[in-house]
Amino acid sequence: MRTVQELEKQMATPSPELIKDIASLEGDILLLGVGGKMGPTLAQLAVNAIREAGVNKRVIGASRFSNGTLKQELESAGVETIAVDLLDDRQLQALPEVANVLYMAGNKFGTKGNEHFTWAMNSYLPGRVAEKYRNSRIVAFSTGNVYPLTPVFSGGASEDNATGPIGEYGQSCLGRERVFEHFSRKYDIPMTIYRLNYAVDLRYGVLLEIANSVSSGKPIDVTMGHMNCIWQGDANEIAIRSLTLCNTPPTLLNVTGPETVPLRFVANEFGKRMGKEPVFTGTEADTALLSNAGKCHKLFGYPKISLQQMIDWVAEWVMNEGETWNKPTHFQERKGNY
Repeated sequence: MRTVQELEKQMATPSPELIKDIASLEGDILLLGVGGKMGPTLAQLAVNAIREAGVNKRVIGASRFSNGTLKQELESAGVETIAVDLLDDRQLQALPEVANVLYMAGNKFGTKGNEHFTWAMNSYLPGRVAEKYRNSRIVAFSTGNVYPLTPVFSGGASEDNATGPIGEYGQSCLGRERVFEHFSRKYDIPMTIYRLNYAVDLRYGVLLEIANSVSSGKPIDVTMGHMNCIWQGDANEIAIRSLTLCNTPPTLLNVTGPETVPLRFVANEFGKRMGKEPVFTGTEADTALLSNAGKCHKLFGYPKISLQQMIDWVAEWVMNEGETWNKPTHFQERKGNY
């Protein structure tokens, strides 16, 4: 892939499994927080799956749409858009009633020094949304940050593991889950809690950051020496298909790739492709932020895009100076300060 158009087309191409699920799903789909990193391609994927299925459903994307041309781009792709400040309750209550909600709103980066806003977005707002959409199915995006660091040999935290977030961002995300669960139980709202742990796009993500460091000769800190990742196109598909899992109390679902990936391995793979020797600093810790997505793979199959394919694509993208976003993941963070 050499262009953004090719990239977005790849991520928005539905599989036969998704087309089948979307055909059987009743009602329209609303994406709250569609303006984030994943939202635009996820919305386009939903529209394309609906077209391929030959059914009549609306896909609605709600966001502030404060910058750029995203609103127009989504509308051109067949997504209805609504500009809204979700923290303004009057605007929230004015949103249309729909059968299916993908809740993607939240705050992570910039939490330190602005903790109150992160808690409002991540823990207060979910209660208002749940009250509004008590008659809908809700897939609530969450994060692997609700888990503590786990031993690298353990295979990562599964949905059966105890939570134990480090830092206020992770704590507020656990708050989001608990608030959604409360209203799920109160109103019998079917929900899925979607715990995602590193989606990879060619314009941002853990693999891009490592590739850029290898390309530029910047030292790579391997203290957080292992990670999980999944192609964003696969993560998009699982998010939509998770509407079929919604239950009361909420279904918990870890979403990531099958591997516990050593950073040194990834950096050396990029080095082979780029003809450069990676530079490392630090020593691998015995623990890392890791999730076990075995339940997800049992339900939906393994991700269609492999780790090696992602490495190939990211390496080519970097060597061809493809467009990137200045949105670092801070995957090296071990104290929860975002």
